[in-house]
Amino acid sequence: MTNFSVDVHSLSYREGDSQFTGLLYRPSAPPGDRPGILLFHGGAGLDSHAQQQSRRYAELGYTVFAADLYGDGTAGDRQRILAQVTALRDDPDLLAARGRAALAAAPQVDAYAVIGFCFGGLAALTLARAGAELAGAELAGVISVHGTLTTSAPAEPGAVTARVLVCHGARDPHVPMAHVEQFAAEMDHARADWQLNVYGGAEHGFTHEHATPGATPGVSYHRDADARSHADIRAFLADVPAR
Repeated sequence: MTNFSVDVHSLSYREGDSQFTGLLYRPSAPPGDRPGILLFHGGAGLDSHAQQQSRRYAELGYTVFAADLYGDGTAGDRQRILAQVTALRDDPDLLAARGRAALAAAPQVDAYAVIGFCFGGLAALTLARAGAELAGAELAGVISVHGTLTTSAPAEPGAVTARVLVCHGARDPHVPMAHVEQFAAEMDHARADWQLNVYGGAEHGFTHEHATPGATPGVSYHRDADARSHADIRAFLADVPAR
C-alpha cells in the first residue's frame, strides 16, 4: 500500500453569520478515480484525532477536507463546545447547513464521501437524511464511525441517495443496540442503500488511539475494531463512484 506525502493548509469559509476554518489535506497522488472526502470531527472539535484520521485517508491518495462544525473561537472552550453540540443536535436543519457550507468550501470534484466520527457521525448521517443537494458535486457515500444514530428528523422514503456505511462497537453504551435497531428500521423505511458493521468487544470511540483508559466511561480504544473498520471504510470508498 502506497503512503503518499500530504500537504496541509487551512481553509476559511462562512455559514450564515459565522466564520469557520477547516484543514485541507492534499496528497501527492496522481489524478485517479477517487471521490473527495469531507471529514467531520467528534464532540471535542477539530482536534488531534480528526487531524490524524484526515491524514490517514489523505495518505491513501484521497483529498480530504476536515471541516469545523463549531466555528472560529470555539476550540478549547468547553462551555462553547457544549452549547454548539446541543444546538446542532437539536436542530438538524442547522447541522445540515453547516455540512453543506463545508462541502461548498471544499475543492470542487464530481463526488464526495463524508466520514464522521462520534458527533461527526451524526453530522454525516444528517446530510444523508436531508437528501443534501450540492453545487456541482454528488454526495455519493456517507460513513458514520462510532457515531450517534438517533435523530429528531428521520429520513423520508427516497431521501437518502448516498450509499451509507455505519461502523459500530457492540459494547457501545452511548449508542446502545436499541438505537441501532431504530436506525436499521429508519434506513429500510427510507429505502436507503445502507450497511452496518458491528465490531465485537468495542466500546464508543474505538478509533481513538490515544484515549486515556477509564477517563470517560464507555469510551476506549480497540485496536482490532480500529483496524477492521479502517479496512471496511477503504473497501467502501473503493466502491464509491468518483463521478
